[in-house]
Amino acid sequence: MISLLYETLRESSMSVDNFTLTERLERLVESGLRPQDVLEYVTHLKELSEEVERSREAIRLMSRVFKALSHPTRLKILRLLSLRDMCVCEIMVVLDATQPTTSHHLNILENMRLIEERREGKWVFYSIAKTEKMKRIQQLIQLM
Repeated sequence: MISLLYETLRESSMSVDNFTLTERLERLVESGLRPQDVLEYVTHLKELSEEVERSREAIRLMSRVFKALSHPTRLKILRLLSLRDMCVCEIMVVLDATQPTTSHHLNILENMRLIEERREGKWVFYSIAKTEKMKRIQQLIQLM
């Protein structure tokens, strides 16, 4: 059984160095925690791997959004903008931050399309982007 499983893993482009993984999967299935035949289970796991690979671009984008949301200053800016539109100078005062620092954080949020800007004469006002993605992020932020 192990030699057949080893051959299946080798054909499915999984590393031969991961032969101990084969043994672990076999023990997992034999324990009854996974109700499949070992070969079927390996095939299923390979299909999951391919599905994740097809989602590579979406995962990369999601990672960038989470990175943009990972800084406390950017979360504060989103919270402020959820209350009302603000210009850079207002955000600077509330956050007690310099113009370069504030602009840096606004730029990251804008590049990820989490906020939008609008010009009124010489003034630039920022607001929460009106996208489905941002609606979901706002719901998440409100839960905290």
